[in-house]
Amino acid sequence: MTARIHVIDLEAAINWWRERSPSPDGISAAREVRALAEAYALLAWQRASELDIDALSDEALGAWLTWYETTPDSPCIAICSTAQGDPVCKGCGRTFDEVQQWPALDPFEKRVVWHRITLDATAWRFNRYAERAGQAAAADEGSA
Repeated sequence: MTARIHVIDLEAAINWWRERSPSPDGISAAREVRALAEAYALLAWQRASELDIDALSDEALGAWLTWYETTPDSPCIAICSTAQGDPVCKGCGRTFDEVQQWPALDPFEKRVVWHRITLDATAWRFNRYAERAGQAAAADEGSA
């Protein structure tokens, strides 16, 4: 099975590079942006949401991996219910096997897990702690 890159990650990488290396004239794009944009165009042409990494040029893959290094490695929030026997962690949303195998997963496998748990959005990382962060921000605004 070939590793794949999801359109969401491709867009995030393009935007990260655009912010990091903005166009000096409003027209031209950095070489990393151009390389990733070619992959994005291929994805659009195929009307797909994922692209085999084999379809990426070396430059596009390198640009994607550089972006990937800036993302959080693990979805763990240090509340692991798999340690108590839950098949899926209530804290991060990963399965017991994903938690155990995480260090051995490659970046593409990790991003597949990240996409699944983000779309599911039932883990505490996506609700209880997000709610608390929103409440804290509102309290900070009220005291300012």
